[in-house]
Amino acid sequence: MKVYFAGSIRGGRQDAALYRKVIAALKEKNQVLTEHVGDLSLSTVEDKGDKAIYEQDTAWLRECDIVVAECTQVSLGVGYELAYAEAQAKEVHIFYRPQETQLSAMLAGNERFHIHRYAEEAEILAAVRRI
Repeated sequence: MKVYFAGSIRGGRQDAALYRKVIAALKEKNQVLTEHVGDLSLSTVEDKGDKAIYEQDTAWLRECDIVVAECTQVSLGVGYELAYAEAQAKEVHIFYRPQETQLSAMLAGNERFHIHRYAEEAEILAAVRRI
């Protein structure tokens, strides 16, 4: 299965180490198209150019079988990716830590999205392995 993993880049890299672990768990049985999101050296200002990033990411969203997003760090880009995934009728799983953030009503209220609350790293890793 091809997985599109979404996590904050320009919105903040506070969870980059977690993204890396989630991607590693997903890669145990799947192909992760967006493995770079877990790269700890990834800058909030990529050098590829905005148009190239948009074109690549939307191509991956069309290609993927499922979208997994970690949404604790607020990100306009991740929100856009989730809306794009919905328009493409992709299965979407959203993870977030409610003790640190309140998930947007536009995500939480969307019955097509599978919303997963977690508190500990072990919980999200176990959950993504079950997807």
